[in-house]
Amino acid sequence: MALRFCHPLRLPSTLPRGSPKLALRTLKCSADNQTVDTRKLVVEVKQKLELEHPYLPMGRNGRDDEDMILWFLKDRKFSVEDATAKLLKAIQWRKEFGVAELSEESVKNMYRTGKAYVHDFLDINGRPVLVVVASKHFPSKQDTSENEKLCVYMVEKAISKLPDGVEEILGIVDLRGFGVENGDVGFLKFLVRFCDVETVRKEYFTAETLPADFKI
Repeated sequence: MALRFCHPLRLPSTLPRGSPKLALRTLKCSADNQTVDTRKLVVEVKQKLELEHPYLPMGRNGRDDEDMILWFLKDRKFSVEDATAKLLKAIQWRKEFGVAELSEESVKNMYRTGKAYVHDFLDINGRPVLVVVASKHFPSKQDTSENEKLCVYMVEKAISKLPDGVEEILGIVDLRGFGVENGDVGFLKFLVRFCDVETVRKEYFTAETLPADFKI
């Protein structure tokens, strides 16, 4: 039986692109039945990062990116300390990994395998869709670091397609043709739900937006 793995992914600590520009305009919102001044909290995080970690890069996805700061504040239930700590790790990781330097050209060898792609249409809930073809993944033959770069590049590409106000992407792993040589224990840790083809069709897409591979 053909199975699909469907995973609504919370945005990772790589950046919330496509979120509305709320940092400068939003004054208050509700969190745990309490009213918080999000603008004030964003400024607090910016100042804390500037004071304690002035070496961090600035600009998009940097320590002064107010959209990203706001996303981390919401993710950490508006705790300045927790949001700052998580944001610090995210920015440092992006710099060390070289996320900004990734491009289709830099991952072309893995990209050409067709093992992963971002679908042209959003799912029924308005989320960008990242499809992984498990039968084209060979961990014993393919370079681990190159696989990691492709993974990050594809997630970044999906995130770049986020509509305003949407904070999730949908990841689908196509398990048709999956064999022992395709197994990757590290990746299995991310699996949370298995579903058949019909469920993918009905719950995540319309007839017009369904990926071609799922129409078969």
